[in-house]
Amino acid sequence: MSLRREILEQPEVAARFLARAPSVVGPLAEAIRRRDVDHVVIAARGTSDHAAIYAQYVLGIRHALSVGLGTPSVISLYGAQPRLDRSLVIGISQSGASPDVVGVIEAGQRQGAPTLAITNDPRSPLAIAAETTIDLGTGPELAIAATKTYTTELLAIASLSAALSGDPADAAALSAVPDAMAQALTQEAAVKGMAVEQARADRLLVIARGYEYATAREWALKIKELAHVFADPYSAADFEHGPLALLEPGVPVLATVRPGPTRAGLLELLGRLRADHDAALAVVSDDPGALALARWPIPLAAGTPEWLGPIVSIVIGQLHALHLTVARGLDPEMPRNLNKVTRTS
Repeated sequence: MSLRREILEQPEVAARFLARAPSVVGPLAEAIRRRDVDHVVIAARGTSDHAAIYAQYVLGIRHALSVGLGTPSVISLYGAQPRLDRSLVIGISQSGASPDVVGVIEAGQRQGAPTLAITNDPRSPLAIAAETTIDLGTGPELAIAATKTYTTELLAIASLSAALSGDPADAAALSAVPDAMAQALTQEAAVKGMAVEQARADRLLVIARGYEYATAREWALKIKELAHVFADPYSAADFEHGPLALLEPGVPVLATVRPGPTRAGLLELLGRLRADHDAALAVVSDDPGALALARWPIPLAAGTPEWLGPIVSIVIGQLHALHLTVARGLDPEMPRNLNKVTRTS
């Protein structure tokens, strides 16, 4: 099964990427410091859009940069030319083939903005259009559902952040990520058991906050595209503004909790969901208090900094989507209606 194989490859792929990343992100960080960059614009689609959401938090919190998700159709369909000259313009795409994402990079180039392509194909139109390319170098990804390319996209963003900070502690924390991913993969049996119990669910709710909001989005997407179950992702803050009405006894709620500013609010919310609504909670966390709330606790190794947490926690989401698909009698290699490369204009 290529999907499971590619999920299990991720610690090795991550270590390989981190060994060569400094040669690209170091000079890129220097170029960004020299340029008069006020903010960042990122164009992406699908899974790569969730990497862009992760970048919003990483670059916003750690580097005080305003980060916006580009709207490619503004350029590709409507012909408008937003001002990008004081922006770092980033395109993220595993294939590097989607014309609308390429168009945003080309607009940045025309305006003299620094442009960056993050892609698994250094010969793709996206890479050709950009001033700098971070080649993910994951090797061929044969499964339709993206896994190793997604986590390597996150690593590319994290590596750029570490280069911008110049803090040796950040580089050390990054170097520990492959081992943390490998530890997460040891939870496969527990994740499979949880998936079997959830196989008859007609909907799932996925909750996180902060850096891990990207995880909620990506986890829900994997469930939808593979297991064909409606899975709605929410920021914990947004969940209380209406979507709480979706909750009924027995509806699985999947949550990721990390130490940091979001922890207390998430623990309070999950406690209320269990006590007041009899929610069936699955909690992915390195926090014992969070795990104690769960019907399905999935522990992670302690020590991964909050800003690097999504690179590790989504491994659990990928395993869950895989085993939920199999438990529902579906083929994870052949998700309905989908192709590996999608081109939008």
